[in-house]
Amino acid sequence: MKKGIISLVFLLFAFSSLLAQDSVDIFGYFESQAMGTAVNNEFLMLYSNKLRVDLKSSLSDKVTFAANFDYITYHGQTRWNILDFLPSDAVAEVLPGMEAFYDLPFENRHFLDNAYIKLSFKHFDLTVGKQQISLGTGYVWNPMDVFNIKDVLDPTYEQPGHNAIRLDVPLGSMYTVTALFSPEDNWENSAKLLQLKGRISHFDYFLTAIEKIWRFHDYTQFDFDSMNFLELPERRKLLGASTAGELLGLGVWAEYAYNWMEISEDFYELVVGTDYTFDFQTYLMIEYYRNTLGKTDYTQYNLNDWMRLLATEQKAISRDQIYLFIQHPATDLLNIGLSTIYSLSDNSFALVPTLNYSFSDNVEIFAYLNLNFGSEGKVFSRKMGNGGLIRVRVFF
Repeated sequence: MKKGIISLVFLLFAFSSLLAQDSVDIFGYFESQAMGTAVNNEFLMLYSNKLRVDLKSSLSDKVTFAANFDYITYHGQTRWNILDFLPSDAVAEVLPGMEAFYDLPFENRHFLDNAYIKLSFKHFDLTVGKQQISLGTGYVWNPMDVFNIKDVLDPTYEQPGHNAIRLDVPLGSMYTVTALFSPEDNWENSAKLLQLKGRISHFDYFLTAIEKIWRFHDYTQFDFDSMNFLELPERRKLLGASTAGELLGLGVWAEYAYNWMEISEDFYELVVGTDYTFDFQTYLMIEYYRNTLGKTDYTQYNLNDWMRLLATEQKAISRDQIYLFIQHPATDLLNIGLSTIYSLSDNSFALVPTLNYSFSDNVEIFAYLNLNFGSEGKVFSRKMGNGGLIRVRVFF
């Protein structure tokens, strides 16, 4: 905690000369969150506090600097054993005496989430540093995004920054070419991206090519040298396309990506979605997702499938899923909603009632319940626990 405070003070001190000139905008938020879940006849609670400080400065017409610093503390049940949530068949794959290695600790963190400089010239923009990389048009799932995996219960929560060099070159008013390089230990292992953005009528479209090392783990083998599960890095090459626009009053989007794997079997991902707001202000959205890396028979889910899903190393373990969301403004300040995530592959689903309340212009409250309906071993099994979350956020 002491190091986190020192880091924050140092960050503010580093920009003190700019602050004195009123050339830096400082904003951000404080977030307090409580999460609980019922598992094994217990109700476990985890609390967190998060302070996010954002800095942004337009040093000139051509130079912009931005940074975000996050400081997070955890309280309550700060160690969770993942095996408590898994089906007995998966737990049976754990070697005797290794159960303690499946603990998930929540430890206080402080880190620089984003810090980048953007240089704007007549014919191109260059962004260098730790920055957000957001790919694809899907709401819950993004087949083209090899950098982030969204939480299906909270898909709009902010994504972390990634070290990258990004070049955006507009080609007239209709097209933009983007090249991105995310460095690793050498050129061969570094991520490379090339994307073309265009527009036809009411639709934007993206054509994307990516090469990146996929770093997942074998959760049946522990590497005592690294004190982590055995890492299995594998080269991944992706070609994808996505589009988003309006058709007959409906918002529509689609996204597809095919993956050539160095060792594993090749696979593809597909998302198709639509949304609509009725005259009486009710909002409805539906999104379908297929991932052929996933399985159609839930009896084939193994320990690695579950662990890679929970560790956000892969997007899904069931092949076909569908997401439905409906929301209505109960008052000017209160929105109530309900989302359903249904696994078509194993016939299990989760219901997620949601609430958004704007207490004032700068204070908002978000809450949801998570209720799983599925037999043991299915992706939305009751054994995964039923619970909820409440989050209060104050902007400054």
